[in-house]
Amino acid sequence: MRNLTNADLAKLLDKDIFHKISEAADSLHFECYVVGGYVRDLFLERPSNDIDVVVVGSGIRVADALKKILGKKAHISVFRNFGTAQVKYKNTEVEFVGARKESYSHDSRKPHVEDGTLEDDQNRRDFTINALAVCLNGDRFGELVDPFDGVLDMEDRIIATPLDPDITFSDDPLRMLRCVRFATQLNFEIEEETREALSRNADRLKIISGERIQEEMNKIMLSPHPSIGFYYLRESGLLDIILPELVKLDVVETRNGRAHKNNYLHTLEVLENVCKSQNKSEHTLWLRWAALLHDIGKPKSKRWDNLQGWTFHNHNYLGARMVPEIFRRLKLPMDSKMKYVQKLVDLHMRPIVIADEEVTDSAVRRLMNDAGDDIDDLMTLCEADITSKNQLRKQRFLDNFRIVREKLEDLKERDYKRLLQPVIDGNEIMEMFNLKPSREVGQLKQTLKDAVLDNKVENEREPLLKLLQEKAHQMGLV
Repeated sequence: MRNLTNADLAKLLDKDIFHKISEAADSLHFECYVVGGYVRDLFLERPSNDIDVVVVGSGIRVADALKKILGKKAHISVFRNFGTAQVKYKNTEVEFVGARKESYSHDSRKPHVEDGTLEDDQNRRDFTINALAVCLNGDRFGELVDPFDGVLDMEDRIIATPLDPDITFSDDPLRMLRCVRFATQLNFEIEEETREALSRNADRLKIISGERIQEEMNKIMLSPHPSIGFYYLRESGLLDIILPELVKLDVVETRNGRAHKNNYLHTLEVLENVCKSQNKSEHTLWLRWAALLHDIGKPKSKRWDNLQGWTFHNHNYLGARMVPEIFRRLKLPMDSKMKYVQKLVDLHMRPIVIADEEVTDSAVRRLMNDAGDDIDDLMTLCEADITSKNQLRKQRFLDNFRIVREKLEDLKERDYKRLLQPVIDGNEIMEMFNLKPSREVGQLKQTLKDAVLDNKVENEREPLLKLLQEKAHQMGLV
């Protein structure tokens, strides 16, 4: 971060929009301050388009005066019920609110609001680094007001609350997730007292809607290193409320001297590996969700075998079945994005199985057919899933994955994708054998598909008809 004097801040705010706000506020004799994230990001040298302005008086009146100064190019939206207004001018949006103080009831995060001073307004802010204010009035333009030493906390890379953290989090439990989110995005540490308050108040998160939780979770997931957030979520107990399925991975059992790995720590390593990959998928957020949930079925599938030790057979299938309920509970989209995550969770073992054996054209064709357009993302996830501490074993897998990728590219070039669906479809099969939709039709279709995928016959009508007749005869249909 950079150290900024009041003169430095005045220079950084030496923009037309801030001088116009200053003019509007001075014309009404109201104190006026730019506050919160915009000021924080000036010190952290981060780009920010969110300009929030607090007026000691009526924010709506200052917004209205600004609209008159800016003229027809400006658009104003007024929300009288909330005492706020928004002014849009060119590519800039400014939110105005009157300074206020808040009080809360225990069963709601909606505060009782009344007019207040700048001090009252800064007291109600969530964290010290978000409680900074810079005056915009002409005679004090650029003057920093930092009552909670937020600048020092930024220097020390600390997230702390302005007042008692127990009160801050109990009043509005969403602030606990925002605390974790800011620590993750900025790679800051959560101050010790604030961390302890997270644990004490974790249960309060239950009054927060799924929509607000998923909004913060997605921001954590899109951070450069989301595992930072999951460390704090797990430590505080917040994860037990948000994703108890993930907490169940954080168990290591030992039997006959043989222990399995900690699948929670492994999951975070896979998530970090996905974040480090060069994959520029349009599904970046959902690929990260797939990494987070890829082993979610392991607790249900865990078994002890006297010969093999710990096994997790079909954990991918069980995990895929769990994805819709998790998405539904967290109010994540129940559309193609959920199906994408479900598909990757279901298929994430397939490339590993292929890479552990001889990499055949047939196996790669099947994989490409089942993964479809998401094959590259699946390969990224599977490569990220190789976290073995045995470097020789890890390198063997990665070398085989390279072969799989080469074969995939070769098959794409030869346009196998166009040939993977047999030219005889289910409707024709039903007509040929006078069948209704049934298991038998599915078996006949699968026979043709397997033959094409395994390159046993050409994907042409005559050889497929012959194969179909043979299979139907075996099934007693002709």
